[in-house]
Amino acid sequence: QKQGYEHFMLKEIHEAAEVVKNTTRGRMIAKEGRVKLGGLEVVLDQIKSLDRLVIVGCGSAYFAGQVGRYMLEEYAGIPVEVELGSEYRYKNNLQTGKTAVLAITQSGETADTLASLRKAKEAGLLTLGIVNTVGSTIARETDAGVHNHAGPEIAVASTKAVISQLTVLVLLTVLIGRENGKLDQKEAAAILEGLEKLPTVIEQYLSDVSDIESVSKKYISYQNAMFIGRKFHAPIADEGALKLKECTYINSQAYAGGELKHGSIALLDKNFPVIAIAPQDDVYEKMVSNIEEAKARSAPTLIITTKADDTIKEIADDVLYVPKVHPILQPIITNI
Repeated sequence: QKQGYEHFMLKEIHEAAEVVKNTTRGRMIAKEGRVKLGGLEVVLDQIKSLDRLVIVGCGSAYFAGQVGRYMLEEYAGIPVEVELGSEYRYKNNLQTGKTAVLAITQSGETADTLASLRKAKEAGLLTLGIVNTVGSTIARETDAGVHNHAGPEIAVASTKAVISQLTVLVLLTVLIGRENGKLDQKEAAAILEGLEKLPTVIEQYLSDVSDIESVSKKYISYQNAMFIGRKFHAPIADEGALKLKECTYINSQAYAGGELKHGSIALLDKNFPVIAIAPQDDVYEKMVSNIEEAKARSAPTLIITTKADDTIKEIADDVLYVPKVHPILQPIITNI
Protein backbone atom coordinates (compact mmCIF):
# COMPACT_ATOMS: atom_id res chain seq x y z
CA GLN A 1 0.00 0.00 0.00
CA LYS A 2 1.07 3.60 -0.61
CA GLN A 3 0.27 4.54 3.02
CA GLY A 4 -0.66 8.11 2.12
CA TYR A 5 2.26 8.79 -0.21
CA GLU A 6 1.56 10.08 -3.71
CA HIS A 7 3.35 7.15 -5.33
CA PHE A 8 5.45 4.12 -4.40
CA MET A 9 8.83 5.65 -5.26
CA LEU A 10 8.31 8.49 -2.78
CA LYS A 11 7.19 6.01 -0.13
CA GLU A 12 10.23 3.83 -0.76
CA ILE A 13 12.62 6.78 -0.49
CA HIS A 14 11.12 7.52 2.92
CA GLU A 15 11.64 3.88 3.94
CA ALA A 16 15.44 4.26 3.64
CA ALA A 17 16.03 4.37 7.41
CA GLU A 18 14.00 1.21 7.93
CA VAL A 19 15.90 -0.46 5.09
CA VAL A 20 19.26 0.21 6.76
CA LYS A 21 17.89 -1.17 10.06
CA ASN A 22 16.58 -4.33 8.38
CA THR A 23 19.77 -4.86 6.37
CA THR A 24 22.04 -4.60 9.41
CA ARG A 25 19.86 -6.27 12.06
CA GLY A 26 21.75 -9.07 13.84
CA ARG A 27 24.74 -8.70 11.53
CA MET A 28 27.20 -6.60 13.52
CA ILE A 29 28.74 -6.05 16.94
CA ALA A 30 29.68 -2.42 16.44
CA LYS A 31 31.90 -1.78 19.47
CA GLU A 32 34.03 -4.82 18.64
CA GLY A 33 34.22 -3.94 14.94
CA ARG A 34 32.82 -7.34 14.02
CA VAL A 35 30.41 -8.37 11.26
CA LYS A 36 28.59 -11.69 10.96
CA LEU A 37 27.14 -12.61 7.57
CA GLY A 38 25.87 -16.17 8.02
CA GLY A 39 25.37 -16.77 4.32
CA LEU A 40 29.09 -16.31 3.67
CA GLU A 41 30.52 -18.37 6.53
CA VAL A 42 30.86 -21.55 4.46
CA VAL A 43 33.24 -19.78 2.06
CA LEU A 44 34.89 -17.32 4.46
CA ASP A 45 38.33 -18.93 4.15
CA GLN A 46 38.18 -18.57 0.37
CA ILE A 47 36.93 -14.97 0.56
CA LYS A 48 39.65 -13.72 2.90
CA SER A 49 42.39 -15.14 0.67
CA LEU A 50 41.04 -13.75 -2.63
CA ASP A 51 43.43 -12.11 -5.11
CA ARG A 52 40.59 -10.35 -6.92
CA LEU A 53 36.86 -9.77 -6.74
CA VAL A 54 34.74 -9.10 -9.81
CA ILE A 55 31.40 -7.40 -9.09
CA VAL A 56 28.72 -7.87 -11.74
CA GLY A 57 25.46 -5.95 -11.99
CA CYS A 58 23.12 -4.02 -14.28
CA GLY A 59 21.69 -0.52 -13.95
CA SER A 60 21.60 0.79 -10.39
CA ALA A 61 23.11 -2.46 -9.04
CA TYR A 62 26.15 -1.81 -11.27
CA PHE A 63 26.56 1.67 -9.80
CA ALA A 64 26.23 0.28 -6.27
CA GLY A 65 29.00 -2.15 -7.21
CA GLN A 66 31.17 0.77 -8.36
CA VAL A 67 30.81 2.38 -4.93
CA GLY A 68 31.58 -1.03 -3.40
CA ARG A 69 34.82 -1.15 -5.36
CA TYR A 70 36.06 2.00 -3.62
CA MET A 71 34.96 0.61 -0.25
CA LEU A 72 36.66 -2.76 -0.67
CA GLU A 73 39.87 -1.44 -2.19
CA GLU A 74 40.33 1.33 0.37
CA TYR A 75 39.28 -0.45 3.56
CA ALA A 76 39.75 -4.16 2.81
CA GLY A 77 42.77 -3.90 0.51
CA ILE A 78 41.37 -6.23 -2.14
CA PRO A 79 41.60 -5.49 -5.90
CA VAL A 80 38.11 -5.15 -7.38
CA GLU A 81 36.74 -4.92 -10.90
CA VAL A 82 33.15 -3.97 -11.68
CA GLU A 83 31.54 -5.31 -14.85
CA LEU A 84 28.20 -4.81 -16.55
CA GLY A 85 26.33 -8.10 -16.70
CA SER A 86 25.49 -7.45 -20.35
CA GLU A 87 29.22 -7.30 -21.16
CA TYR A 88 30.80 -9.77 -18.73
CA ARG A 89 28.66 -12.63 -20.03
CA TYR A 90 30.58 -12.45 -23.35
CA LYS A 91 34.10 -12.31 -21.87
CA ASN A 92 36.58 -15.16 -22.11
CA ASN A 93 39.62 -16.20 -20.03
CA LEU A 94 37.95 -15.42 -16.72
CA GLN A 95 40.18 -17.62 -14.55
CA THR A 96 43.06 -15.65 -13.03
CA GLY A 97 44.27 -16.76 -9.60
CA LYS A 98 41.94 -16.71 -6.61
CA THR A 99 39.04 -14.76 -8.13
CA ALA A 100 35.42 -14.60 -7.02
CA VAL A 101 32.45 -13.12 -8.86
CA LEU A 102 29.88 -11.18 -6.83
CA ALA A 103 26.48 -10.69 -8.48
CA ILE A 104 24.37 -7.78 -7.22
CA THR A 105 20.67 -7.84 -8.09
CA GLN A 106 17.38 -6.77 -6.51
CA SER A 107 15.19 -9.34 -8.23
CA GLY A 108 17.66 -12.21 -8.41
CA GLU A 109 16.38 -12.81 -11.93
CA THR A 110 18.27 -10.18 -13.98
CA ALA A 111 18.99 -12.08 -17.21
CA ASP A 112 22.43 -10.60 -18.01
CA THR A 113 23.61 -10.93 -14.41
CA LEU A 114 22.42 -14.54 -14.29
CA ALA A 115 24.20 -15.34 -17.57
CA SER A 116 27.40 -13.78 -16.17
CA LEU A 117 27.07 -15.84 -13.01
CA ARG A 118 26.72 -19.05 -14.97
CA LYS A 119 29.73 -18.11 -17.11
CA ALA A 120 31.79 -17.64 -13.94
CA LYS A 121 30.64 -21.02 -12.58
CA GLU A 122 31.66 -22.71 -15.83
CA ALA A 123 35.12 -21.15 -15.39
CA GLY A 124 35.35 -22.68 -11.91
CA LEU A 125 35.19 -19.37 -10.03
CA LEU A 126 33.68 -18.87 -6.59
CA THR A 127 30.28 -17.19 -7.07
CA LEU A 128 28.67 -14.90 -4.50
CA GLY A 129 25.47 -12.88 -4.46
CA ILE A 130 23.87 -9.82 -2.89
CA VAL A 131 20.20 -10.51 -3.60
CA ASN A 132 16.99 -9.00 -2.23
CA THR A 133 14.54 -11.67 -3.38
CA VAL A 134 14.70 -14.87 -1.34
CA GLY A 135 14.40 -18.03 -3.43
CA SER A 136 15.25 -16.29 -6.71
CA THR A 137 17.37 -17.99 -9.37
CA ILE A 138 20.58 -16.10 -8.58
CA ALA A 139 20.08 -16.64 -4.83
CA ARG A 140 19.84 -20.38 -5.51
CA GLU A 141 22.70 -20.69 -7.99
CA THR A 142 25.46 -18.78 -6.17
CA ASP A 143 27.87 -20.68 -3.91
CA ALA A 144 27.11 -18.28 -1.05
CA GLY A 145 25.64 -14.86 -0.51
CA VAL A 146 23.80 -12.22 1.48
CA HIS A 147 20.10 -11.37 1.42
CA ASN A 148 19.32 -7.65 1.58
CA HIS A 149 16.08 -7.81 3.60
CA ALA A 150 15.00 -4.53 1.97
CA GLY A 151 11.46 -5.79 1.49
CA PRO A 152 9.50 -5.65 -1.77
CA GLU A 153 10.25 -2.75 -4.11
CA ILE A 154 7.28 -1.70 -6.24
CA ALA A 155 8.68 1.37 -8.03
CA VAL A 156 10.56 0.63 -11.25
CA ALA A 157 13.30 3.14 -10.42
CA SER A 158 15.18 1.42 -7.62
CA THR A 159 15.75 3.31 -4.35
CA LYS A 160 15.36 0.92 -1.39
CA ALA A 161 17.40 -1.81 -3.05
CA VAL A 162 20.30 0.53 -3.83
CA ILE A 163 20.43 1.79 -0.23
CA SER A 164 20.38 -1.81 0.96
CA GLN A 165 23.05 -2.90 -1.54
CA LEU A 166 25.37 -0.10 -0.40
CA THR A 167 24.74 -1.09 3.22
CA VAL A 168 25.58 -4.76 2.54
CA LEU A 169 28.75 -3.67 0.73
CA VAL A 170 29.81 -1.74 3.85
CA LEU A 171 29.24 -4.88 5.96
CA LEU A 172 31.12 -7.02 3.42
CA THR A 173 34.03 -4.57 3.40
CA VAL A 174 34.35 -4.68 7.19
CA LEU A 175 34.02 -8.48 7.22
CA ILE A 176 36.76 -9.02 4.62
CA GLY A 177 38.98 -6.25 5.99
CA ARG A 178 38.89 -7.72 9.49
CA GLU A 179 39.41 -11.28 8.25
CA ASN A 180 42.40 -10.45 6.04
CA GLY A 181 43.94 -8.05 8.57
CA LYS A 182 43.78 -4.94 6.36
CA LEU A 183 41.21 -3.17 8.60
CA ASP A 184 42.00 -2.64 12.29
CA GLN A 185 39.47 -2.98 15.07
CA LYS A 186 39.32 0.76 15.83
CA GLU A 187 38.47 1.78 12.26
CA ALA A 188 36.02 -1.10 11.88
CA ALA A 189 34.25 -0.05 15.09
CA ALA A 190 34.05 3.56 13.86
CA ILE A 191 32.41 2.39 10.62
CA LEU A 192 29.92 0.10 12.34
CA GLU A 193 29.03 2.59 15.07
CA GLY A 194 28.35 5.11 12.30
CA LEU A 195 26.20 2.50 10.55
CA GLU A 196 24.25 1.91 13.77
CA LYS A 197 23.42 5.62 13.96
CA LEU A 198 22.66 5.97 10.25
CA PRO A 199 18.90 5.19 10.40
CA THR A 200 18.41 8.05 12.87
CA VAL A 201 20.47 10.39 10.67
CA ILE A 202 18.37 9.43 7.64
CA GLU A 203 15.08 9.87 9.51
CA GLN A 204 16.09 13.35 10.66
CA TYR A 205 17.24 14.29 7.16
CA LEU A 206 14.02 13.12 5.48
CA SER A 207 11.81 14.82 8.08
CA ASP A 208 12.21 18.11 6.18
CA VAL A 209 12.87 18.13 2.44
CA SER A 210 11.52 21.64 1.81
CA ASP A 211 14.89 22.84 0.49
CA ILE A 212 14.86 20.06 -2.14
CA GLU A 213 11.31 20.99 -3.14
CA SER A 214 12.35 24.65 -3.58
CA VAL A 215 15.35 23.73 -5.74
CA SER A 216 13.32 21.31 -7.88
CA LYS A 217 10.86 24.09 -8.77
CA LYS A 218 13.75 26.33 -9.80
CA TYR A 219 15.26 23.68 -12.10
CA ILE A 220 12.05 22.29 -13.56
CA SER A 221 12.34 24.03 -16.94
CA TYR A 222 15.78 22.67 -17.89
CA GLN A 223 15.94 19.89 -20.48
CA ASN A 224 19.55 18.88 -19.76
CA ALA A 225 21.61 18.12 -16.67
CA MET A 226 25.11 16.91 -15.89
CA PHE A 227 26.02 15.15 -12.63
CA ILE A 228 29.63 15.10 -11.46
CA GLY A 229 31.38 13.49 -8.50
CA ARG A 230 34.70 11.96 -7.52
CA LYS A 231 35.82 8.79 -5.78
CA PHE A 232 32.89 7.28 -3.80
CA HIS A 233 30.57 9.82 -5.43
CA ALA A 234 31.47 9.32 -9.09
CA PRO A 235 29.11 6.29 -9.21
CA ILE A 236 26.50 8.22 -7.21
CA ALA A 237 26.62 10.85 -9.96
CA ASP A 238 25.88 8.04 -12.44
CA GLU A 239 22.99 6.88 -10.28
CA GLY A 240 21.61 10.43 -10.04
CA ALA A 241 21.72 10.87 -13.81
CA LEU A 242 20.02 7.51 -14.31
CA LYS A 243 17.20 8.45 -11.91
CA LEU A 244 16.64 11.81 -13.61
CA LYS A 245 16.50 10.15 -17.05
CA GLU A 246 14.24 7.36 -15.89
CA CYS A 247 11.74 9.49 -13.98
CA THR A 248 11.58 12.72 -16.03
CA TYR A 249 12.85 11.83 -19.54
CA ILE A 250 15.29 14.75 -19.24
CA ASN A 251 18.68 14.29 -20.94
CA SER A 252 21.03 13.74 -18.02
CA GLN A 253 24.65 12.65 -18.10
CA ALA A 254 27.26 11.83 -15.49
CA TYR A 255 31.02 12.14 -15.38
CA ALA A 256 33.78 11.74 -12.86
CA GLY A 257 34.69 15.32 -11.95
CA GLY A 258 38.18 15.12 -13.43
CA GLU A 259 36.79 14.02 -16.81
CA LEU A 260 34.83 17.23 -17.35
CA LYS A 261 37.75 18.92 -19.08
CA HIS A 262 38.27 16.00 -21.49
CA GLY A 263 35.54 17.02 -23.92
CA SER A 264 32.22 16.90 -22.08
CA ILE A 265 32.58 20.48 -20.83
CA ALA A 266 31.81 21.55 -24.41
CA LEU A 267 28.12 20.77 -23.73
CA LEU A 268 27.81 23.24 -20.88
CA ASP A 269 26.11 26.62 -21.13
CA LYS A 270 23.43 28.59 -19.25
CA ASN A 271 20.83 25.97 -20.25
CA PHE A 272 22.83 22.96 -19.03
CA PRO A 273 22.99 22.85 -15.22
CA VAL A 274 25.63 20.88 -13.34
CA ILE A 275 24.68 18.93 -10.23
CA ALA A 276 27.91 18.46 -8.29
CA ILE A 277 28.22 15.99 -5.42
CA ALA A 278 30.91 17.57 -3.27
CA PRO A 279 30.87 16.54 0.39
CA GLN A 280 33.75 17.71 2.59
CA ASP A 281 36.11 14.78 1.99
CA ASP A 282 39.61 14.13 0.73
CA VAL A 283 38.71 15.13 -2.86
CA TYR A 284 36.66 18.20 -1.93
CA GLU A 285 39.22 20.73 -3.23
CA LYS A 286 39.38 18.89 -6.55
CA MET A 287 35.60 19.04 -6.84
CA VAL A 288 35.63 22.79 -6.15
CA SER A 289 38.03 23.15 -9.08
CA ASN A 290 35.68 21.14 -11.34
CA ILE A 291 32.70 23.25 -10.28
CA GLU A 292 34.66 26.40 -11.13
CA GLU A 293 35.32 24.95 -14.61
CA ALA A 294 31.58 24.45 -15.10
CA LYS A 295 30.86 27.93 -13.79
CA ALA A 296 33.29 29.38 -16.34
CA ARG A 297 30.97 27.99 -19.04
CA SER A 298 28.00 29.83 -17.46
CA ALA A 299 26.40 26.56 -16.36
CA PRO A 300 24.01 26.85 -13.39
CA THR A 301 25.54 24.94 -10.48
CA LEU A 302 23.63 22.95 -7.88
CA ILE A 303 25.99 21.60 -5.24
CA ILE A 304 25.27 18.77 -2.81
CA THR A 305 27.65 19.10 0.13
CA THR A 306 28.01 18.41 3.83
CA LYS A 307 29.12 21.89 4.82
CA ALA A 308 29.46 25.09 2.83
CA ASP A 309 32.53 27.28 2.98
CA ASP A 310 32.98 30.71 1.40
CA THR A 311 34.38 29.19 -1.82
CA ILE A 312 31.30 27.06 -2.40
CA LYS A 313 28.94 29.92 -1.62
CA GLU A 314 30.69 32.09 -4.21
CA ILE A 315 30.49 29.56 -7.06
CA ALA A 316 27.18 27.84 -6.29
CA ASP A 317 23.84 28.96 -7.63
CA ASP A 318 22.19 26.60 -5.16
CA VAL A 319 23.39 24.37 -2.34
CA LEU A 320 21.73 21.32 -0.80
CA TYR A 321 23.17 20.18 2.53
CA VAL A 322 23.36 16.56 3.65
CA PRO A 323 24.52 15.25 7.04
CA LYS A 324 28.22 14.41 7.36
CA VAL A 325 28.90 10.78 8.30
CA HIS A 326 31.86 8.39 8.06
CA PRO A 327 33.33 8.60 4.51
CA ILE A 328 32.38 4.98 3.68
CA LEU A 329 28.75 5.76 4.62
CA GLN A 330 28.52 9.17 2.91
CA PRO A 331 27.40 7.74 -0.48
CA ILE A 332 24.29 6.31 1.21
CA ILE A 333 23.24 9.76 2.41
CA THR A 334 24.14 11.66 -0.77
CA ASN A 335 22.34 9.03 -2.84
CA ILE A 336 19.11 9.75 -0.94
